[in-house]
Amino acid sequence: MIRERHLFGPGPSNPYPEATRALAEPLLGHLDPEFLRIMDETCEMLRTVWGTSNTRTLPLSATGSAGMEAAFVNTVHPGDVVVVAVNGLFGQRMTDVAARCGAEVVAVEHEWGRPVDVDRVLSAHPSPAIIAAVHAETSTGVRSDVAALGAGKGDALLLVDAVTSIAGIELRADDWEIDLGYAGTQKCLGVAPGLAPFTINDRAFERRVEKPRSWYLDLGMLGGYVGEAGVKDGGAGQRTYHHTAPTAMVNSLHGGLTRILEEGLDTVWARHQAAGDALQAGLEEMGLELFAAEGSRLPELTTVKVPEGVDSAAVRKELLARHGIEIGAGAGAYAASVWRIGLMGRNARPDAVLLVLAALKDVLGR
Repeated sequence: MIRERHLFGPGPSNPYPEATRALAEPLLGHLDPEFLRIMDETCEMLRTVWGTSNTRTLPLSATGSAGMEAAFVNTVHPGDVVVVAVNGLFGQRMTDVAARCGAEVVAVEHEWGRPVDVDRVLSAHPSPAIIAAVHAETSTGVRSDVAALGAGKGDALLLVDAVTSIAGIELRADDWEIDLGYAGTQKCLGVAPGLAPFTINDRAFERRVEKPRSWYLDLGMLGGYVGEAGVKDGGAGQRTYHHTAPTAMVNSLHGGLTRILEEGLDTVWARHQAAGDALQAGLEEMGLELFAAEGSRLPELTTVKVPEGVDSAAVRKELLARHGIEIGAGAGAYAASVWRIGLMGRNARPDAVLLVLAALKDVLGR
């Protein structure tokens, strides 16, 4: 991923100034009526970016990895069959978390850099309780067709990782029959890491584990923050969510979401697509080879093969030192042979594309 070193500094390097300013505002108590208003508005805006009407849509008080754990611990009963589409690091993590919840995991392995084979996943088991997949695989820069998984899931719940896709590419949880999903704030939402935008529909909530292995992530304890049919139990100031909400982070997310929706979600998606297309075309013009399969490449996260004979770590270090740009190494077996370049949030713009290409040309001598 790319981010200019001074991510939250002044000027164009700031991904979403509204989110940054919100972090600096005076702190509110987690039961302050003003904070409850902000939380309500944040949840409503999250419904929009998720593409859902789910009442139980909210920012969990932890990063995206905890969102993943919340999804599994609340819906996996011991012995449940969980089919996981694995085409990268985060699919692998899903198998680990599901197994720790006592699931019988059926991992459908794919070549990294390729999208999920929907037919293979849907035919992996005749009656799984859950089918899980990563929409935008952060480790490989690949988009998979979760809408097709939703259309063919049968009685299974569809659980989706949308960490890198939310507010970056089209995401329609209700239309695609996604039953529950989790995301992160630090990618295309342009907000500091620390919250997990989460959604679960009634179908999945009714099948939840009565007493999950995690007390902190027990969705059954949401109480007044997300009551039945959106009713806040007890009214403002009487919410029963079982821990203190990170008020500054929620306020920051509120600011970031406000900016996105003011721009327009379709416009934001189009801006990410245009930036990704321009970056990928420029990299190929430099003679670099893209890693993700053509036709399934994410616009917000581009994976490119490290040229033969080039020291990946040295190039990344020089980019950061000389140009203030950070790009990510690859993951797993591709740690030293792939770069991951992210243009997300406000960094998905033409001048950022030109900056990245010029800096790479300088460091690589091309």
